[in-house]
Amino acid sequence: MTSAAAYFRLDHDDVSGIARLTLSRPEQMNTMDPAFFPALRDAVRALDAAGRTRVLVIASTGKHFSAGMALDVFGAADHPMLQVATARERQGFQAGLRGLMACFDALEEARFPVICAVQGGCIGGALDLAAACDIRVCSADAFFTVQEIHIGMVADLGSLQRLPKIVAPGMARQMAYTGERVGADRALAIGLVNAVLPDADALATHADELARQIAGKSPLAISGSKQALNIARDHGTAEALAQMAMLQGALFDLGEMAEAIRAWKSREPARFEPLAPLPGAR
Repeated sequence: MTSAAAYFRLDHDDVSGIARLTLSRPEQMNTMDPAFFPALRDAVRALDAAGRTRVLVIASTGKHFSAGMALDVFGAADHPMLQVATARERQGFQAGLRGLMACFDALEEARFPVICAVQGGCIGGALDLAAACDIRVCSADAFFTVQEIHIGMVADLGSLQRLPKIVAPGMARQMAYTGERVGADRALAIGLVNAVLPDADALATHADELARQIAGKSPLAISGSKQALNIARDHGTAEALAQMAMLQGALFDLGEMAEAIRAWKSREPARFEPLAPLPGAR
């Protein structure tokens, strides 16, 4: 099994609760292969299980954020994940694909927000990853593209499902049908990113400042807010409000609120306990 270190570096500041996952294969344009996905999934789930992470920043090294799935993966006709000649093989293909999808689902399911800081190209599978994050920011040289349409396939790891809930549905369809490059300024205009920074250094500074703002809030309230927003995105208003009543009934904590109010009034950093480790976490 390929080590996660072959794809990214993971750092965690135990004081602030900020974790940073940095794609670290710039010479290969931070491309992905099948082993990348479970490595990312396991890293995110481990952070979530430990309960000490308040926010995760995903960034990269080199000219591009990521060129997505390495093309040689699709060229390997004998790869077991690509066998579709028989009904049994097609069933296995579907199960394998759903397993890859679940690796990006882990970003949405984590109890902490995820900030994606994009420099250069965010291509194909990398856009699937970015779309699964809570917040996207980018440098002025960034661009985003549904690359899969150029190689005769349907994008299948989440961008077609998530983009219409981030940008206008017509824009999502245009990106999916044409594979056009959406530059940084246009990405900001359509709501795909929250901010455009002049260069990679300014991007890193902005992402870190945003992470610090989030990490300074109650991790319980942040986690509940993320859960409520995800429910609202995927359900009707009445159902989301019913879920909200149950969620607030579970998370309402006067002690947490008192500490937040104390810190706000005194203009001092709040002192919040980390989230509880998940069952089975070490």
